[in-house]
Amino acid sequence: MLTASALTKSFGGRTLFTDVTLELRPGRRIALVGGNGAGKTTLISLLLGEDQPDTGTVHRPADLRLGYLPQDLADDPQGTVIEEAMSGDERLERARRDLADYEAQLTASTNADESLIEAFSDAQSQFEQLGGYGAEAEAHRVLAGLGFRADDADRPLAELSGGWRMRAALARLLVAKPEVLILDEPTNHLDVDSVAWLEQQLAEWPSALLFVSHDRDFIDAVAERVIELAGGTTTEYIGGFAEFVVQREERIAAIEAAAAGQARKVAQVEKFIDRFRYKATKARQVQSRIKTLEKLEMIEVPSLESVKARFAFPEPQRSARTVVEMSNVSAGYDGVPLLTNVNLVIERGMKVALIGPNGAGKTTLVRMMLGDLTPIDGSVTIGNNVDIATFEQHQTEVLDESRTPHGELLATAGNVGTRNLRTILGSFGFSGEAADRRISELSGGERTRLALAKTMIHPVNLLVLDEPTNHLDLPSCDLLEEALQAYPGTVILVTHDRHLIRNVAEHLVEVRDGSARWHDTVDDSVLMPASATLGSHGAEAPASPNKRQQKKRVEADSRNSRHRDTKALRSDLKKTERAWERAEAEVAELQTRMSDPEVYEDAALVKKLAIQYDAAKDQAANLSQKWERLASQLEAAS
Repeated sequence: MLTASALTKSFGGRTLFTDVTLELRPGRRIALVGGNGAGKTTLISLLLGEDQPDTGTVHRPADLRLGYLPQDLADDPQGTVIEEAMSGDERLERARRDLADYEAQLTASTNADESLIEAFSDAQSQFEQLGGYGAEAEAHRVLAGLGFRADDADRPLAELSGGWRMRAALARLLVAKPEVLILDEPTNHLDVDSVAWLEQQLAEWPSALLFVSHDRDFIDAVAERVIELAGGTTTEYIGGFAEFVVQREERIAAIEAAAAGQARKVAQVEKFIDRFRYKATKARQVQSRIKTLEKLEMIEVPSLESVKARFAFPEPQRSARTVVEMSNVSAGYDGVPLLTNVNLVIERGMKVALIGPNGAGKTTLVRMMLGDLTPIDGSVTIGNNVDIATFEQHQTEVLDESRTPHGELLATAGNVGTRNLRTILGSFGFSGEAADRRISELSGGERTRLALAKTMIHPVNLLVLDEPTNHLDLPSCDLLEEALQAYPGTVILVTHDRHLIRNVAEHLVEVRDGSARWHDTVDDSVLMPASATLGSHGAEAPASPNKRQQKKRVEADSRNSRHRDTKALRSDLKKTERAWERAEAEVAELQTRMSDPEVYEDAALVKKLAIQYDAAKDQAANLSQKWERLASQLEAAS
């Protein structure tokens, strides 16, 4: 178990947070949310021991197995994909090395003594107890779920892009199953299929899990509680993202009511002071009230918006009705087609999302739409008066870190007419002094917002956005979503964020198995295909396409059937678990109140609290028994 108590951390005179307390214990799955620059990454570095708090303590047992996935990896990858996936469990690696060492000694020895044979036998038993003989099969399963093909296992990591190396690092953690797992934006480099698969793995994660994510669907599917870092402190909410939103609004409404009540009382006291300040007979009472006001800690109402950004688009010229048309297109590289027989028509004002596993051809399709790639067969036509702006993930990496956001826009934006650059930066969350901070000091989300500002500064009527929400915080995602909904031009969106797709896109293009299929509506059955539970490619030996598809279909039907049969049971179990946690929280709160000596001055209150305490304990016990019964039923049904 990892615990943090009363943590405070400051940087350069700015206090990031104070009095942060959290507990990571087995079975607890926590989503950490908060605005860009609120201190989420700093808090994680304190939990990992990479940095020290100004005050407070972090307790990590000496033998704690802790796994961490950062947003960025080191630049010197070593070994192959399968070696990386199997390298996470240090105990297993030591046992593997010991076994190999003894095996080499036995092979080299012509007359091995009994002690060497016994040591080899012990090493073999230790390796087996740690699951060594099944580790490689588990590693292949996890790699397949994250989108690797079977023949990728022996590829050197150095050959892979940063996104695929990040997947290999994630596979290492999932195979190792550490006692505490901390993930910083784990879905940033995944496709829709892999995100759905990862959700299933983490929703059943038996150890402690803390993760940072802006993906609402992912949070809802995985988290059993949400910790929000905002206003310089943390607040914990029980449940997934939907429950978090409701509970946060209720909490803020209660704080607003308390603050209003306090303001009324303060006004009454101030009125008394003003009325009797100069009356000698009331002097003592006036002074008493003045001291009371001086000591009073005013209630601060937290804001729901931690970012003031308002992503804005200048009005573009009107394009032709047909923006992009593809007729019988085959496309690929070196004469080898990756996509065949593609027929698409994207018209003015359409908002289209491209989905599908990585490597299926989404980037190839976009490059043809932009005119950057010539098709092998067929034709691609770009309409008249089509002005294009593109946003790609790597654009955050080419920002000049020595500049400020204002300096970067000034150096790269060119002619922006009569518009003021600082006004434009303000609409992207860089108002006032924020526009003059060094880019090297910006968080990942702030850099993404700056790159989006550079993309959207000129009036265009076709926006092509590749994973625009990576590293953005939730308020920024909301604002980008609102801007894209209001944008008058055409949008082609490549993203794994299903919430963004549902709320922005009107049509889907599913790129899979060498084809691009048009869907007139956004359907969850397309966003979360059943085959995602096994990964996009699978790890078995290559089979013929028909047999492989038939096998996947049978397996998917079987899984869907089990999923439907247990849906009500799983829903009941989840509701019971949350009700049980609320009941336990109520018991703990009543215990705290009953430990206050002042309570016992009021006999009626003591009696009332005792009745409430007994009822809460009974409810918690009943819910515990119900949860165990439902869990057993679900295990049997599965």
